[in-house]
Amino acid sequence: MEDLIHNDQDADNAPSDDEALLDPSDAAEIVPDDPDHPMDLDDEDEQADGAEQEIQLQNDSLAYFDLHSDSIFCIANHPVDPTIIATGGGDDTTYVFSADVPSPLLPPSYESNPSTTRSSLQPIAKLQGHTDSVNAVTYTLGKGNYLLTGGLDGQVRVHSATTSTQKYPLLASAQEVPEINFLAPCPHLSYPDTFALGANDGSVWIYTIDSQDKETHLQVVQAYYLHTESCTAGAWTPDGKLLITVSEDGSFYVWDPFGEAAAAGITSSSSGQAVVGLTAADQRFAIEDGLFSVAVSPTGAFAAVGGAHGMIRTVGLPRLNTSSSTSATQPLKGGGAKNKSGGKKQTSTPVVEAAGSTGSQTGQILASLQIQSESIETLAFSPHHSLLAVGSVDGSIVIFDSAHRFAVRRHIKEAHEGFAVVKVAFGGPNDEKEAWFLTSCGMDGVVRRWDCRGGAVAGAGAAAGGGRQAQQGLVKEWRGHRGEGEGGGVLGFVLTDGGKVVTAGDDGVSLVFR
Repeated sequence: MEDLIHNDQDADNAPSDDEALLDPSDAAEIVPDDPDHPMDLDDEDEQADGAEQEIQLQNDSLAYFDLHSDSIFCIANHPVDPTIIATGGGDDTTYVFSADVPSPLLPPSYESNPSTTRSSLQPIAKLQGHTDSVNAVTYTLGKGNYLLTGGLDGQVRVHSATTSTQKYPLLASAQEVPEINFLAPCPHLSYPDTFALGANDGSVWIYTIDSQDKETHLQVVQAYYLHTESCTAGAWTPDGKLLITVSEDGSFYVWDPFGEAAAAGITSSSSGQAVVGLTAADQRFAIEDGLFSVAVSPTGAFAAVGGAHGMIRTVGLPRLNTSSSTSATQPLKGGGAKNKSGGKKQTSTPVVEAAGSTGSQTGQILASLQIQSESIETLAFSPHHSLLAVGSVDGSIVIFDSAHRFAVRRHIKEAHEGFAVVKVAFGGPNDEKEAWFLTSCGMDGVVRRWDCRGGAVAGAGAAAGGGRQAQQGLVKEWRGHRGEGEGGGVLGFVLTDGGKVVTAGDDGVSLVFR
């Protein structure tokens, strides 16, 4: 009963409807009625409503290959016929095709009615068998008898490239490691069908191919286990006698797979496995967070390695005299599992700072360089000049002069406009004549060519890169891939005859530029 009384009192004290309304005289402004108008939609709303947008894309390519259904991670061309291209991708597939397309007689600016049609390239062969991404592909050197593919499934597969049908039949395969990071064909004249691979478990394997051996076509020459983390990159000396590898653990090793260094009296005092060994235990060599790239000078006198935080080290290499080598006339055959060497982790060879490389400077640190701010992804020496080009994740390219104590010849800070530089390579249609030219690609989806002698060279493409890049020697640039964070970028390229550049796109397309 009391609850009812209290409720009645609350109702009596509640304001009436008239009292709750705002008196017109108390209003600061009276807004007149206005019929409703639709709200303006921003760009995102228009896209959400399915409105079409016109996107202007620049495509400078002559032809394209687009049968991959995922990113193209690797690309290689045949050593005898550079127009024969092999690509491997995230679709676990390798394709072989010809990039021998006719070049226009005149540049588009001279044509009265320039055509925009591009050739769709057809495959010579489609190679399957990997169960994960193909991230390494190369031909053996010499005559290019075999095509090698390596995958994240740990398989290395060997296909014959000399059959009359050009269908690249599978000759052999092996799976000794969890994942393959790289394949490096050996340039030694006595071992034309030999190659090395580096794996994510740190191991390094050297194989030779013998198609005449009915029992084992793919034979192990050597296997090394000194790296304690992923073996990220490897390169042979120009004569193919020594192999250099680097790792995420910061280690650097020079291997003597054919025994030619040992025959010349060059051995390591701490281990029979590596002729030279440097690790992060030596603070003068140490690069925190590891090494990711390596290149060897044209003379074979020293190697440059690139790692995290823009750090570079150059190291003197053994100089082998050909006359002291016995294996040049007595090629070694693979010995299978019996040649899989083991051993404890090797310690560093004592090193000192030096300006140049001689035979007495084997294993010495010749230079410690740091110009760029992020990881060094790619290194390349000019084959005819004393230039070292370095590409970084920070989007810049640095040109060093190895003949002048590695002085900085040029620092192209906006080479790829803040996107990672993936690959740099010297050369052009005529190697000797155009050895000053450097080609680069990056995650901005653009391929660029630079004249490393000085300023820009007059050409149709020089103005395309803007004034700042032109002042840094930009000769030409080619566009056509997606990039700039749009699910694309250029993950590699090869140079072919006739001045053509063939790319491996993160967008799953290979483009042919000239």
